[in-house]
Order: sequence, then structure tokens, then C-alpha cells
Amino acid sequence: MKFERRLETENKVLEEKYDLSNYKESIPMKMMKKWGFALLLLFTPVLTKADEGMWLPQLLKSLNEADMQARGMKMSAEDIYSVNQSSLKDAVVSFGGFCTGELISPEGLVLTNHHCGYGQIQSHSSVENDLLTNGFWAMSREEEIPNPGLFVTFIVRIEEVTSEVLDGITPAMEEEERQERVSLNIDQVVAKATEGTHYGAKVKSMFYGNEYYLFVTETFDDVRLVGAPPSAIGKFGGDTDNWMWPRHTGDFSMFRVYSAPDGSPAKYAEENVPLKPRHFLPINMTGVEDGDFTMVFGFPGRTQEYLTTYSIKPLVETTNPNRIKIRETKLNILKADMDKDAAIRIKYSAKYARVANYYKKWIGENRGLKVTNAIAEKEALEANFQKWADADADRKATYGSLLSKFEQTHKEEQDVILPYNYIREAVYGTEVLTMAAKFRAIIDALPDDKEKSIEGAKAYAKKFFKDYSAATDEKVFAALMGLYHEDIHANFQPALLNAAVKKYKGDMEDYADFIFEKSAMVSEEKVNALLENFNEKAVKQLMKDPAIQLEREFYDIYTQKVKTVMTDTQNALERLNRAYTAGLREMMPEKTFYPDANSTMRVSYGVVDGSNPYDGMRFTSHTYLDGVFQKEMAGADDYIITDRMRELYANKNYGQYADETGKLPVCFTASNHTTGGNSGSPVIDGHGRLIGLNFDRSWESTMSDIKYDKDICRNIAVDIRYVLWVVDVYAGAGHLVEEMTLVKEDPKPVQLPEVEEVVE
Repeated sequence: MKFERRLETENKVLEEKYDLSNYKESIPMKMMKKWGFALLLLFTPVLTKADEGMWLPQLLKSLNEADMQARGMKMSAEDIYSVNQSSLKDAVVSFGGFCTGELISPEGLVLTNHHCGYGQIQSHSSVENDLLTNGFWAMSREEEIPNPGLFVTFIVRIEEVTSEVLDGITPAMEEEERQERVSLNIDQVVAKATEGTHYGAKVKSMFYGNEYYLFVTETFDDVRLVGAPPSAIGKFGGDTDNWMWPRHTGDFSMFRVYSAPDGSPAKYAEENVPLKPRHFLPINMTGVEDGDFTMVFGFPGRTQEYLTTYSIKPLVETTNPNRIKIRETKLNILKADMDKDAAIRIKYSAKYARVANYYKKWIGENRGLKVTNAIAEKEALEANFQKWADADADRKATYGSLLSKFEQTHKEEQDVILPYNYIREAVYGTEVLTMAAKFRAIIDALPDDKEKSIEGAKAYAKKFFKDYSAATDEKVFAALMGLYHEDIHANFQPALLNAAVKKYKGDMEDYADFIFEKSAMVSEEKVNALLENFNEKAVKQLMKDPAIQLEREFYDIYTQKVKTVMTDTQNALERLNRAYTAGLREMMPEKTFYPDANSTMRVSYGVVDGSNPYDGMRFTSHTYLDGVFQKEMAGADDYIITDRMRELYANKNYGQYADETGKLPVCFTASNHTTGGNSGSPVIDGHGRLIGLNFDRSWESTMSDIKYDKDICRNIAVDIRYVLWVVDVYAGAGHLVEEMTLVKEDPKPVQLPEVEEVVE
């Protein structure tokens, strides 16, 4: 009786903690009655939580459609992804390969984040014509600015090709042999898929190589800047608010995709015309409330939801803290110089943003993983996995030793993981050594590849020196070399760095003075001269260059002492993770698994919602323009308000974009599972209309790359009504809004026009 009472008590606790109410119905009730939740949980310790997951769109019909419709979606899965008719997928693009964008007009108008278009905006800026500070709006098509190298990519179709890719693969194969065979098979799949077409294609691994999917793509290279708000709007809150909620950032920019007159992709040309997309997103002008269905469509970059504790512990305890320290050191130097000099600010603004982004992300990730006891939960899952594996002879043979192998593999890399990260973050966090690496690669290149390497270096140098300050880089070099020498074991120290420490008595600034005085790598004139006449004399000169000599020693340390260990352990972990995820799926057949993000098209869905990140703290889901002026009172440099904004706010000139209370919405949060790469993703309502533009996560949510928590994790979006208010009322670019389809009443279910399937 004591056992039964204890079991009943444990069942109630576990039901509350793990929200098993929806899971009971999928398990035979006689098993429930006999064993109870406490024992059953031993075999089903992790369930797919509400709102968690980044789902492949072509699988929504079989995996998610019913759940999505139960939560408020009024469309079908076919409306979201189809190869036989236009669908929402045809309005979503990979923007430059690093962000997401969406088509919002029949004239090829693309919306993405301000921080996604930041590099292009910066490239067109100067002290005399500061588009970053002042913003930019093309009042005619002729004023739209080309962006060489920028592209957008559409997904034409997605197919599973697991059997083709794994043809000839055997369990006994070494990982490198397996990868070679897989690569060969992938090449054949891609060649077959693109034969006779202008399409591109790629095959991506899912679940660590348990499944493979083909993505057929169409890429357009003529993408022109149409509009961007001033940084006081597009970057309002800056680094102070990055990864934080509440938020008041108008994080958007606009581009236009151009095609050849026949609609096909084409390089920039005057005769090109605005693209006529297969689908574009209508705009929801009524807004959303708590509990309303939301969907994020995009290209999330990388998650690792199925890591073991043997991977998470060193990340939390060693890797993240050291990466944070290195980046904080660099950021402090950059900010000091940027604050003093407007030219430096323009040159380094995009660089600073890139460094700061993951610096703050890693801080939040560590906090979230600790607060939610992620390691303890993973340990419980692993303990249950081990018991499940040991309970059956066949399972024990297949999975019984997996966890011990994970532990041993991570022990093998523990001596090199710190040097590996310091070389990536500190050594190549200096611009001078990054440039030196380019020349070292030219020197080492085979004769047939040398000319290609030189041309690549010329292109790199042109971009490099446009946004370079040797004085700033010298300070960064001194600081980061000091950190490397202090923190890294003697076995991984370059002889030249040791000699410099001795010669200059530990003064890295004196060593930096020497490097920057003697090296050609910091001089645009000298670099260009070497590249224009790259001969034996130039090679001899370069071999004596102190920056190249130092970079060479770091490179040799990496290749001789670090790379092999990291490659071997990563190959081993790839094999182990493949087996582990297969085992988890076998152990929990009732759970719907989703593959980790890998920059492929995904859909996540949830609802508009606030959050409770900590005890006693409650965040609501919406912010308004009032909050912009409230934040200004804090006096931070990141909270700057333009005179134009003050005027419009004072007059409450919100046009048609205010909500029913007369307030102007700015941002909102929802429970969609997102990550890097989802920047610029459309946030779509249950009818397929655009309600916002995803641009961030709350600080506590950054852990969702490893562990999603339904009570904490929230994506942050700028309300589409704020975007249009800035475009129309603030900037006076109402002609852009006129291109769009604005929906101001409760819609009927979205009817997407049927078109014939494109076959080439």
C-alpha cells in the first residue's frame, strides 16, 4: 500500500512537471493502470513539447497539419508547401545564404531584417552619405541600388533521397569511407535533379545521417536595395537590447528581386525587370492577440537538440566562458575607437555587430541551460536510455556501449578544445593575421591553383581595406595575443610568441608595435603591390614578414596538434550521434522527432504569448511606440530618437496603422522555435497573412538551440504595422505600401491560385 500511495503521488508530480495529459491517450490504458506514470516515464522521458520543433514543410501533412489546425491554423498543409500549385513556400527566400526574406508584392519586393541588410547598407555609406544613420528610400525604381554578390534563393521542391544516398553504405564502414561514398552518391542525385535546368540543388543530412533530403533551388542574383530606416529605428536599442525583451526595434529593410525579361534568373543588367513571384504574402492589418496562431517560415541555421551531457558540459563550463571573454575584450576595444571617430564607426559597425551578436547569445545560452537544469534533464534521459538498451540483448549489442563511448571520445578532445577555440576566436579574431593567412595560402598553393588564390586574395583585399583601421587592429592584436599566451598550455604556444613575451617583457603592446610597423599585411599599398607582381622575390619578402611568420606558426600548431584530434573526435561523434538519435527514436516511437536545423527550409509554429523567465517576472507579449520614448529616459547611447519620430509621436500621427486602442504596435513575442538564420523570417497568421518579421529571441531563449522550454523560449518579431508605418508615414515612401495587399477584415480561408507545375 505504501508503494501504491507513493506511486500515485509521483504520478501526479510527473503529470504536472512533464505535461503528460496529452500523452496518456496514446498509451494503452491497461499499461497505465499496471505500471503508472512513474515507471512508464522510464521509457518515455522526453516528449515533444508544445511549440517545439523546426519541421520540414513537405512533411507537415503527415506530421503536423492536424495539430496546427487544432491550434488555430485555417490553412491546409498544401497551402504551405506544394509543388503542384503556388504556396507559401514560394514567397520565402534564403537571403544571401545567411538570413531569410519574404516576397510582399507582385513586383518582387522583399522584406528582411535591418541587420540582415546591414552589410549592404554599410557598403553604400560614407561619412558624406551616411545611409546607416540617415536611412535610405528609393522613390523610384531608378534609385534602387544594386548589390554585387547578394542573392536570394527559392526552394522549388524537397524530396527524400535517403535510399539513393545510402546506396552501398554498410555499418562496418569507417566514417571517412562512409562520407566519401555518401558524397559520391549525393553528386549523382544532384546531377540527376538539375540536368537540363537552370536550377541548383543540394542534399542535406538529417538526424546525423540517418536520413537525407534533396532541395532543388532557384537563385536570383540581381537584388537591389529599396529602403532602410535610420539606425535610430532599425537598430534602436542596439547592443543594450540585443537578445532582450521588451523590445522596440524596427528591424527591417527592403530589397527588390530582378529577373531577365522572361522571368529567369540573370546577373545585374539595366534591362532586367522586377520579378513576378509565384506567391507573395498579403498583410494582416488587424494584428494579433495572445493565443493567436503563429507560424515562422525560414532557413534556421544550426541547432543541436539531441546532444548528450558529454557535449553540453564542456560547452557550458569551458567553451562558452572563454569565447565570451575573448569577444568581450575585442568589443571593448572596438567600441572605444568607434565612439571617438565617425569614420571608424562606419567601417567597424557591421563587424562590431557580428562579434557582439554571439557574444551576448552565448551568455544567455549558458544562463538558460543552468536555470532550466538542462544537464540534469539530459542525464535523466541518458540514464533511462541506458536502462532501455540493457533490457534487451539485441538493443544492448547495438546501443549498450554508446554513452560510455561518448564519454571516452570527449575525453580524447579535452586537451585541444581550448586551443581550437582560441585559434578561431583570438588568433583569427585579429584582422592582420587573417590577411596573413590569405598570403600563406597563396604561398602554399599548387602551381595550377596559385592564380586562382591570387585573384581571390585581390577581391578579399579590396573589401578588407575599405573597412580597416590598422590602429584599431593593433590594439585588438595586442589584447588577444596576451589572452592566448596567458590561457593556453605551453604545448600550443608559437615559438615567436614566446620569444616576443621574453623580448618585450610581457608587453604585448610593444610586440604589436613591431608587427604593425614591419608587416606589409596592414598596408593596402604594399598588399596590392605584392598581389600585382607575385613572383619569387615577393615570396621571399613575404617569408620574412613578421605577421606571416607568426600566422604560419599558429597554422602549424593547428594542423599538427589540433586538427587531427578534432577531426577524429568529430567523426567519432558523428557516428555516435547517428546511433544515439536512431536509438532515441526507437525507444520513443510515440514521439514525433524533428531534425536539427541545418540552414534548410523549416516551419515552426506556436502562439502569440508572453513569458515567465524567472520567479516573480512576467513579460507581456506586445510593445508600443510609447515604450520607445520611455526607454529614451534611461539615457543610453543605444536609445536615440530622431526629430521626425518626436514630431509624429507628439501628434499621434499613426495613419492607418494604430490598433483598436489608438496605440501604435511595435513588437511582439510568440512561442515559435527559432534560431540564427530565422532572422528576417515572416511571422504568418493562421490565414497565411504576414503579421510580423522575426528578428531575435529573448535572452533566456538562446538556449533553445540545445533545449527548448515552452515557458521561457520566445521569438521576437517587429509588428508589420510598425514596419508599414515607418515606410509610409515616417519615410513618405507610401508608393511601396501601394504595391502590397493589405487585409483589414476577417478573411475567408486563403485560396492560393493553382498553377501548372514547372517542368524543365
